[in-house]
Amino acid sequence: MSVAVIADAHIDGPGGEPGPLIEQLRQLGEADCRRLILLGDLFQTWIGQRRYETAAIRDVAAALAELRRRGVRLDYVEGNRDFFIGQGPYAELFDSVGDEVTVELAGRRILLVHGDGLNRKDRLYRFWRWFSHCPPVRFAMFHLPRWLAHRLVVGFERGLARTNFKHKTEIPEGPILEFARRRFAEGHDALLLGHYHEPQHWQLAEGDVWLLDAWFSSRRVEWLGGPPYSGPAEA
Repeated sequence: MSVAVIADAHIDGPGGEPGPLIEQLRQLGEADCRRLILLGDLFQTWIGQRRYETAAIRDVAAALAELRRRGVRLDYVEGNRDFFIGQGPYAELFDSVGDEVTVELAGRRILLVHGDGLNRKDRLYRFWRWFSHCPPVRFAMFHLPRWLAHRLVVGFERGLARTNFKHKTEIPEGPILEFARRRFAEGHDALLLGHYHEPQHWQLAEGDVWLLDAWFSSRRVEWLGGPPYSGPAEA
């Protein structure tokens, strides 16, 4: 089974207009792709209600719906810029929406997680992440007048940009590898993360850890598949 992965597109942000991504999604539908995993932060900000839908969200959603009609399984792993996707109408675009997904290829269990929040020392960000996804905020996003809710969305965007600045200057290798070893002990053989926007690889005794490049900078679709599994490969 050919599995494609796209991480951190950030459309309507540094990822720009959705046209190039939509073209890649169309090509996936024509290729031997059986499963697509979107590893979070597909848009610069994505709130799971139609009232916040932009033209870019509408167009990408249509491309995803077409992929699914062609029989491609779609999984969405929520990132830090995704808000309540699994609890609103966009959930119907996907076969699964959650915090992580596991793929079994060539006898190996590959875990895919967005990757934010692994650094326990970054207390400010972890609080912001919890607060921005808590039930009262969800209620506000779904029920406040649109103009007021939009101001909150803008506030979220600015708040995310301000949080954990000192921790953004370097990849938190220690927390990442600690998390990896814990998940390897559960029976996983490899870990793929997005969020950090640059590729990196650690080969541990227990398994491999891969940071995927951000789509917004590489325009890259990763492929998993073909034994033996040796990490992501560029489409």
